[in-house]
Amino acid sequence: MGRKQVEPLTGAALLEKYKQLGHLSHEEKAKACGYYTVTQSGKERISKLKFNKALLEALGMKIDSKPKRGGSRGGRSASYRITVQANGNLLIGSAYTKQMNLKPGDEFEITLGRKHIHLKQVSSNGHSIDDEN
Repeated sequence: MGRKQVEPLTGAALLEKYKQLGHLSHEEKAKACGYYTVTQSGKERISKLKFNKALLEALGMKIDSKPKRGGSRGGRSASYRITVQANGNLLIGSAYTKQMNLKPGDEFEITLGRKHIHLKQVSSNGHSIDDEN
């Protein structure tokens, strides 16, 4: 006895079907959109996790179950945290400067707040880049 495997909806088709099924429960919506399997004993098992992930991705939010590391080069990823070094300096890693397309010699103006530090990039004529716009 052959079972017909339903291909789950994704993207815009998933969102459209989800809107049409507004009156159903979340599990019923998942099943109607193809997010279920049939076990060997013939029971249907709703794949809520896959359904939720597909909904988020259809809304433009990429969800990876396993974070990818630096590819073939390996390495660490930026954590958006820095630590005060033993000599009192703060060292901002190259991951941040590359992400911001900063070049050697770029200058910043430091503004100290009560619990934070602001860096404003300074142009070659000595003015803050924000002030030039």
